[in-house]
Order: sequence, then structure tokens, then C-alpha cells
Amino acid sequence: MKEYAWNWIEGNRDRIIEISDTVWEYAELGLMEHRSSKLLADELDSHGFDVERGVADMPTAFVAKWGEGRPVIGVMGEYDALPGISQKKIPRKDPLVEGAPGHGCGHNIHGTSGMAAAIAVRYTMEELGIAGTVKFFGTPAEENYDGKVFMSRAGFFDDVEACLSHHPSSMNTAGLGSSNAVNNVKFHFYGKTAHAAGNPEQGRSALDAVELMNMGVNFLREHVIEKARIHYVIEAGGGQPNVVPDYARSWYYVRAPERDQLIPIYERILKIAEAATMMTDTRLEVEFLGGCYNKLPNRTLSELVVANMREVVAPSYTEEELEFARNIAETVPRQQKIDSLRKRKVPDYDKYVDVDLVTDILDAWDEGEVSAGSTDVSDVSWKTPTMEFGTTAFVLGAPGHSWQTVACSGMSIGHKSLIFAAKTMAGAALDLLTKPELLERAWEEQRERLQGRSYTCPIPDDIGPPLEVAREAAEKLRGKI
Repeated sequence: MKEYAWNWIEGNRDRIIEISDTVWEYAELGLMEHRSSKLLADELDSHGFDVERGVADMPTAFVAKWGEGRPVIGVMGEYDALPGISQKKIPRKDPLVEGAPGHGCGHNIHGTSGMAAAIAVRYTMEELGIAGTVKFFGTPAEENYDGKVFMSRAGFFDDVEACLSHHPSSMNTAGLGSSNAVNNVKFHFYGKTAHAAGNPEQGRSALDAVELMNMGVNFLREHVIEKARIHYVIEAGGGQPNVVPDYARSWYYVRAPERDQLIPIYERILKIAEAATMMTDTRLEVEFLGGCYNKLPNRTLSELVVANMREVVAPSYTEEELEFARNIAETVPRQQKIDSLRKRKVPDYDKYVDVDLVTDILDAWDEGEVSAGSTDVSDVSWKTPTMEFGTTAFVLGAPGHSWQTVACSGMSIGHKSLIFAAKTMAGAALDLLTKPELLERAWEEQRERLQGRSYTCPIPDDIGPPLEVAREAAEKLRGKI
């Protein structure tokens, strides 16, 4: 059964890599991934999937379905890039287009691995008469606008009995760590302009409000739980020093290990923002862009994925690929790599200090750990048993969201990660389709981890995807995308 799927992936290897490389070249920002989304959706459509496009009020979100009845197994894929990290497929920093976006998280691989796995599963189901449904979810804007949360709110994951996802990584494993919940929000302050020297008493500085808010939040840091994270930028602060700014804007991410820990911190930040308006006689508008939950891991699915990795067998690397990786590794200080391995609590981490490309397949070691980052995969994990696993695509120790990861994502090291992940995901999906006891165990564990809690979408019903914000971000890069 699995060999049939794996043979399909191997037989279509060139086309799968071509799609991944094309998405790498498009390098489109979140909610603006029009060409990337169309490429993936059209490919699924050409293989007989029923494709619904533009779902959940996002033009670049889609759902592709094949089969009927239960079980319903979901496969997810992302395809958004990151700003400012354009890079050629070479192991030294050299942008394709200065300041342009790049796939520094490997989402060109992410979307394509899921697409390839779903198609391989579809042909295997048809050939062997396997009952059930496979769904591919094209999920935009993971990096900044929480596309899966809007899709979850719209009910697209309600009938899914288990969901698989792959993310390029520097190791081959299916982690059991959680992640931080997050709120993504902009604060718009409105004041009154005036000559800053001639009649400052007539002005009301919106920039003062932003700065006072930031100061208040920085004092708050002492009085929140240790693992909370609060970070911000000032996006707009005025034109020139002799004009009192009548408009200023800050952009905040607020994170905590559990959603119910995040909410009181966020409410205090809202009070600080309001207090800033009182001190400056300005007006405030809060623009809630998005938010997501902490991730619920699933050991049943982790063990299933790792078992399939070992059946497929991790790729080996050519001397040219190893040399490419060595050159990348030279850009990362040795102590930085050691610190990264320790921070991740990798078992026997010292054996990997001089390794550039990891070929080992590791059992998950991170049960109970909480990543400082956030992902909208988490919201899916509250709806159905979910596993997002990693395969080696990046040089161990190289930072994420960097030119180093962009370079690897577009060349043969990334290609091998892509094919390995697609086969792994196809094998795991077929196990879930044909072994009901696996789904039963996964759901029993899901209920234990929920502990009676239920999911409430963190984004209010009256707030839609921030399409205009995304357009403005893309507009700033006009000519570079």
C-alpha cells in the first residue's frame, strides 16, 4: 500500500521539485500568495481533486478534496514567504533582489510536500479501493496573519479526524512540544498637529502616546509570568521633528504558554494603551489582526510519523551538498550552535556539534516543553489530533528566517527534505485511513490533553482577515516581488 504511494512520489519527483522551486521563486508575502496558491490548487485540480478556492474570506486559501465518507484525513500546506531575506541558491549572503522576500522558513517545501502526499494518497486509495476522504488545506499567512485560525473559525476542520503537516527543519522528528499562544495587534494613536517650536501647546503628540504606552508595557514585564513574551515595533512616528505628530502606530505581539495566561496580560496592555491617551489627550483605535492558541501535541501521531520516517529512510547527501552545508555552517559561530542545541534540549547534543546535515531520525524528546514562538497550526490541534513534523532541510545551528535557510530551501538539500517528507506524510495518512485503532488512540489522547476544555476562536467574528494590511505590506515592496 505505502510502496504504491511512495512509487508515485518518486515517479513524479521532478514535477514535485519544479513546483517547490517555482513557489520559492515567487516568494509571496502572507495573504498575497496568489501565484503560489494557484499553482498548488491547479495541480491538485489536475489530479481530480474537488478544489474550493478563496475560502474563509481569504483569496489565497483553498481546500482540495478527494474521496467520500469517513475517515477524513487532513493534510496542510503553507506557502507564504518572509520580507527582506531574498537570497540566491549559494552558501554566502547574496540577495536575488535587495530587500525582497524569501522563503526563510521553507514554506515552498511545506506546501508542496503536503500537496504531493495528498495526491499520492488519492491514487493509492483509488488503486486499492481504500475508503475515506483526503483533504488538502492550502493555508496562507502562517507567518503573520494566522490563516488557519480564520479557516478553523469558518468550520473547515470540523469533520477532519486527524491532520498532518510538515515543516522544514534541521532535524528529522515529530515533536511533542507545545507553543505560545499569541495576540497580534496594532495600536493607532490620533492627536493634533502643530508647530513643535512656535505653538507646541496647541499640539497633541500621537508619538508621545506610543512612547508612553511602550514605557508602561516595559514596566509591566516585571509583573507577568516568566515565559510570557511581549515585543513591538513603532511603524509610524511622524514626519519631521518640528511638526507635532498627529498620528503614530505601534505593532505588538503578546505571547504566553496558554491562552488563558495570555488574556489577562493582553487586557493589562489595553489598559496601558488607554492610559497613554489620557496622559496625552489623544485618541486610540485598537486593530486586532489575529491570534492563535498554544499547540496540543499528540504522541500517537508523533510515533506514527517517526515510524513512517524510518520505513522511508532518511536521505543521504552528495559531497557537493555536504560542501554547501559546510560553507553555510561557517557563517554560524560554534558556540551559537552549541547554545541552540542546549536550548532545544536535544538528547546527547554534543554528538551533533560538528554535524551540519542531520540524517538521524529521532524519537520526540520534548514532551512538556513550550516553544517561545507561535503557530496557527495550534488552533487546528484544538479541533482534531494534529501533528506537524520536521525533516532536515536546513544546516544545523543556522538561524531560522535567515538567508541561510532561504538558500537551502531552493536547492537539492531542500529537495531531498521535500521528497522524504511527502513520502512520510503519505505513509502516515494511509495508516490512519486503514487502521481505525490509530484514530481511536489519537482521539483518546486528544480528550485527555483537552482536560474538558473547549476551543473558542481567539479572533472575534466581526474581524476578518487583514487583507488591506497585507496589501500595504506588499505595496511597500513593489518592484521587488
